[in-house]
Amino acid sequence: MPRSEFKGSWTALITPFKDNGSVDFEGLEKNIEFQTDQGITGILAVGTTGESPTLNTKEHLEVIVKAGEFAKGRCGVLAGAGSNSTQEAIEHCRHTLDAGIQKVLLVDCYYNGPSSLELRDEYYKRILDELTDIEVVIYVIPGRTGTAISTTDIAVLSEEYDRVIAIKEATGDLGRMAEERSLMPEMSIMSGDDDKTYEMMAGNSIKAQGVISVMTNIAPRAITQMVDELLKGNSQKGEQLAKKLKPFFSIVTVKAKSERILSDGRKIVVEDKFRNPLAIKTMMNALGMPAGPGRPPIGKMTQKGIDVVRDALKQVFEASPEILKPIEDFYNVDLEKNIYDDRSWEPLMYR
Repeated sequence: MPRSEFKGSWTALITPFKDNGSVDFEGLEKNIEFQTDQGITGILAVGTTGESPTLNTKEHLEVIVKAGEFAKGRCGVLAGAGSNSTQEAIEHCRHTLDAGIQKVLLVDCYYNGPSSLELRDEYYKRILDELTDIEVVIYVIPGRTGTAISTTDIAVLSEEYDRVIAIKEATGDLGRMAEERSLMPEMSIMSGDDDKTYEMMAGNSIKAQGVISVMTNIAPRAITQMVDELLKGNSQKGEQLAKKLKPFFSIVTVKAKSERILSDGRKIVVEDKFRNPLAIKTMMNALGMPAGPGRPPIGKMTQKGIDVVRDALKQVFEASPEILKPIEDFYNVDLEKNIYDDRSWEPLMYR
């Protein structure tokens, strides 16, 4: 695949769970049907949004295999196969190839924090040498991993391996992304942050080819339309859609203050940072889409956190109801009731 052809809108799928904690494969199939029905370019199974750290090896591979089967060739499939162990990542990639999926997302090794040189030679290079059919999307997200492969080392890799087909950029560093474009004019640079997609695609210095998105779980058609317009150079239409979607783009991570009460009666205000995928799963559950609980340590949100999510939904529903209408039609739910009825939200919060 020429690097320039990896583009468009790709959904970082949530992994739906049943109340007993097992993977809800019926829900996964339903959600992938929704994605393909709405014209998504591709899906990513078992990324960060899919709660990959809490899936055991059997579940991890089964979700990838089922995602490929459920997509039925109607959209692209990208498999989350990264690890902080090179050998484990190789095994994930090997099973992914066995399932007929060539494209993998490899995240920089988390926690053990290798240098950029080590990431290049002891991780990405070893995987590319071991598995000569694999196509790699490099995922740079230092806020989660505590490390990051440098732009120069990605350039070195991409000169040696044309199977490095894209970079998922979740650094938030536009200067870094401009440097990537300068070093690798033909590389596909994909936004890994919904709120950065418009800026990365509309500007001249980065020229991103699309997004691997969290919010396409909710609004695949509208975000795909935004990306398509920007790819065609229609920045005005793209900006109009970006403005309509802005309330959603701001809630991938939710910050909310709440009180903690100590045994002596003291009250201390603490700011909770509810990170992806909690907000998106909370929203999907409230709307009536298959999502289920998060796996511990992912839990619930506070009342104030829920309020932030509901407010974003209300803003989009009231100003641009066409963005959410496909959910109502496809899942046969009453959006207005689910958004405005407190009973939809009460089970989803800590008390």
